[in-house]
Amino acid sequence: MTPEPLNSPVAIEPTGERAALKLVRMAMEQVCPAGVLPSEEAILGLYGPEPIHEGEALAKAIIETVERLTKQARR
Repeated sequence: MTPEPLNSPVAIEPTGERAALKLVRMAMEQVCPAGVLPSEEAILGLYGPEPIHEGEALAKAIIETVERLTKQARR
């Protein structure tokens, strides 16, 4: 698989990735139960500094939130 050229419409600027993750984090902070979403500093220590690491942490927080809400709905 060849990487997309930098001028491709599919290529994403690094600042765009971080901005998108920041928006997702802001939305999740409003709806996720306390303790599900680690702080940005915790993500650096637990996962790493790259946008993919933030994405991984956000994905895990989404899964945990859905699991908790599903358990609550069953009660």
